Amino acid sequence: MFCTSCGAQNEDFAKFCTSCGQVLNGTAPAAAPVSEPQQTSAPAPAQPTPVQPAPAYNNYNPVSGSLNYKIFGDNLPAVSIRMNAGESIYTQSGGMTWMDNGINMETNMKGGLMKGLGRVFSGDSLFIATYTANQNNQEIVIASNFPGHIAAIDIGQTPIIAQKSAFLCAQPSVTLSAYVTRNAGAGFFGGEGFIMQRLTGAGMAFLEIDGSLVERTLAPGETIKVDTGNVAAFAESVQYQAEMVKGFKNILFGGEGLFLTTLTGPGKVWLQTMTMPGFAGKILPYLPKSGN
Repeated sequence: MFCTSCGAQNEDFAKFCTSCGQVLNGTAPAAAPVSEPQQTSAPAPAQPTPVQPAPAYNNYNPVSGSLNYKIFGDNLPAVSIRMNAGESIYTQSGGMTWMDNGINMETNMKGGLMKGLGRVFSGDSLFIATYTANQNNQEIVIASNFPGHIAAIDIGQTPIIAQKSAFLCAQPSVTLSAYVTRNAGAGFFGGEGFIMQRLTGAGMAFLEIDGSLVERTLAPGETIKVDTGNVAAFAESVQYQAEMVKGFKNILFGGEGLFLTTLTGPGKVWLQTMTMPGFAGKILPYLPKSGN
């Protein structure tokens, strides 16, 4: 086979001219396909994790709707409540300790004269002060009047019966009224008298507790016996009675007096380790006497 380009002779089945390299027979081996470099997209830059905004009241406990509070001060307690615009809290007259400038105060009898007199008999003031925020994130602090603890109670779960002067403050949806004990024995000998405080409605209420606070939930029919005066509050479903101490020697030398308070479930009870009359009796001998 002769090359058509240079005329050189080549083998019959040669594909290329050995002299000039010309393709012979008009065909060339198929070139191996050149694969296009596969374009790979660069990995998307990592998106930063969105930072969630901190809760408006990071150091407060959200409880019962929009109310946010914290109790501080150990055995000299106070409750700090942060309110948004339109939210309110009420307390007895003179109960506020400090508050932000964006809170308005309104004083009235709250419920009229008769309910006001009922509050007086149950150990609170005739007038009630209501504090309403007109800006967001406004703080009001209400302090206890004596050493002890503050109990935060969701009244929406059940009405509460509390000892005299226990009420500290509450949301406006909570109603404070006087409660008359129907059991004569409990009224005379239960340690709290015939008139106590009743809290009904829905929302949070705060009670002053003498000494340390213990909460117990009684099963149906379960009974505990408590020294008179150490019952701070109990659910309205709990039976509140008084019973005489059994045994002549127990009455004379037991140191518990003639009667004990009995609480029978179902329901929750709030007990206190100290009573103000008992505390006053302990320090009375050490107070200076007039004329000395």
